[in-house]
Amino acid sequence: MKDREQWSSKMGFVLACVGAAMGLGNIWMFPWRLGAYGGAAFLVPYLLFVFTLGRLGLMEEFAFGRKQQTGAISAFENVFEKRGMSFGDKLGIIPVIGVTGVFTFYSIVVGWILKYFTLSISGELASGIESFPQYFGGFAGSSKTILWHLLAIVLTLAIVRLGVKDGIEKINKIMMPALFIIMFILLFRSLTLPGSMEGIKFLLVPDWSKLADPITWVMALGQSFFTLALGGAAMLVYGSYLDDDSDIPSAAFQTAIFNTLSSLLAAFVIIPAAFAFNLDPQAGPPLLFITIPSVFKQMPGGSIFSSLFFLSVVFAAISSAINLMEVPVEALIDRFKITRKKSVLIVGGLAFLIGIPLDLSMKRFGMFADFVTIYLVPFGAVLAAMTFFWIYDSSKAREAINLGSDSPIGIGWEIFAKYVFTPVALIVLVLGIIFGGIG
Repeated sequence: MKDREQWSSKMGFVLACVGAAMGLGNIWMFPWRLGAYGGAAFLVPYLLFVFTLGRLGLMEEFAFGRKQQTGAISAFENVFEKRGMSFGDKLGIIPVIGVTGVFTFYSIVVGWILKYFTLSISGELASGIESFPQYFGGFAGSSKTILWHLLAIVLTLAIVRLGVKDGIEKINKIMMPALFIIMFILLFRSLTLPGSMEGIKFLLVPDWSKLADPITWVMALGQSFFTLALGGAAMLVYGSYLDDDSDIPSAAFQTAIFNTLSSLLAAFVIIPAAFAFNLDPQAGPPLLFITIPSVFKQMPGGSIFSSLFFLSVVFAAISSAINLMEVPVEALIDRFKITRKKSVLIVGGLAFLIGIPLDLSMKRFGMFADFVTIYLVPFGAVLAAMTFFWIYDSSKAREAINLGSDSPIGIGWEIFAKYVFTPVALIVLVLGIIFGGIG
């Protein structure tokens, strides 16, 4: 086994994985999708997919990384070389590029979040901005975002530079419990607003007719895959820092549970508050930067609650950015034998420079983000599934997953992984292309 960094505790690993999975998709996308696609009815396909396909995908990436004790490029290379094929490293580059691409545009969005957090603590968000659509329209896609983009990268870089135990694990042990505490405070405030019960009905009263609409199942499938950061590299690199005593099935289940809880908390904070102030709960992506600030502007004590809300979003965003950055950082360390300090500077510097044109144009930002999330990341997930369950072999994959497990998965999971999960990963890629993104 290589002399490699490791997590100091099982809980530290789980919290880091929860942080990686608990990104803006939970707070930004899940609430309006839950409302738009049938309320409680949407939870039927979503929970089904999360706790079967999503959980298996987590087990796959954790075990793949732990078995190979390396990130995606060398992991793919090792598996293919044992089969007499020399192109594994070329395939392994694809999921790494995909995740690096996500980090590139995601850090820009983290910058937006940081800006809104400062607006909240200064009181300007609650009282100093007249039109949020106009404000956000004049901010995003302009040179005003560059400084905030840089700040997002510097914060992420500073944490990743400290390493697995002293940086990634330690900060997630602080941010994840704090995030849940803040969300429960906000939940109480949201549910005590006059008119919020209509939002509860919107979320919980099921529209069973939506289950007859294929698009509901498509969106639930996409949400279940991307909310858990499945892309063939992000969770794989976290898995590579596990020891052989770690219980991967249990860790995957806990990650799925806490990720789902965070998504539901976000929905029950945001949607009832939107209803209380007669705002559109199905605003989609503008929900976070236009609808929610409008809620806080009208809410008594809005400055305090907006500060808490955007602090929780900062925690969710940074914890995911850390995971995204670690993928290319580990790849450079592994392939070029450079120090972590040099690697984070290279990755951070390149991501910032590549991101500047995206800062200046929302059209370029959208085109770049769509290409990465619709094509590269899902393709990486397909490659990882095929490599681990087919090239490496599904029986060996099950052994790797069960190592250290108190409740090993049975042969049924092996069959499911090979003949259901892998084809579904391919279906997710195809559906994303057809619908222009489902994650």
